[in-house]
Amino acid sequence: MTRKRRRLLFVGLGLLGLFAAAALVLTAFEDNLLFFHTPSDVADGKVRADRAFRLGGLVEEGSVQRQEGTTKVDFAITDGNAEVVVSYDGILPDLFREGQGVVVVGRLDTEGRFAADEVLAKHDENYMPKEVADRLKEQGYWQGEEGQQAGSGAQ
Repeated sequence: MTRKRRRLLFVGLGLLGLFAAAALVLTAFEDNLLFFHTPSDVADGKVRADRAFRLGGLVEEGSVQRQEGTTKVDFAITDGNAEVVVSYDGILPDLFREGQGVVVVGRLDTEGRFAADEVLAKHDENYMPKEVADRLKEQGYWQGEEGQQAGSGAQ
């Protein structure tokens, strides 16, 4: 084998290794990527049931049901057009309440309910997650003040 062919073989093997490493990194990144969806997206079937994702909207008035003696709670999240029932087992944030914007992280179960691993509530009166505010505005359900900035607030 000539020196030129040997060098070409090493370059080819190096490129093959580089592509394999890039494919592994991209696959690992995709598994950890959390997409944001609204209840309308879930109702329209745009969400894969086997993947974790973030679900955002407003807590439906009168939907919060706590199970006595446990930390389990069920509530519905709505975007004005559709609602999704959320089951959560844990301590809710202090600012969690009906009519408030929330983002929950989890996945759909076999019954179509959202099994939440984490519940995030707004942290002051002038804050709503940007994704939630944008989707609510798109659907004409936004009821915020004109001076209110979505996605901003004191930390």
